[in-house]
Amino acid sequence: MPNVGPMELIIVLVIALIVLGPKKLPDVGRSVGRGMREFKSALSTDTHDDERDAGTDDKQIARGA
Repeated sequence: MPNVGPMELIIVLVIALIVLGPKKLPDVGRSVGRGMREFKSALSTDTHDDERDAGTDDKQIARGA
């Protein structure tokens, strides 16, 4: 996988600025950040739920239920 250097980041930012405009760019950045945060929290919630479910299944099996 190729490395992303500072020149590539500048090119992407310039293209985003041209396409979206200076007024919409901060709103888009906020929306992307919020979406990533929600995605991470959903993944961590699913992991914790799975661990809890697995723990209760083990207890039920040990009891013979």
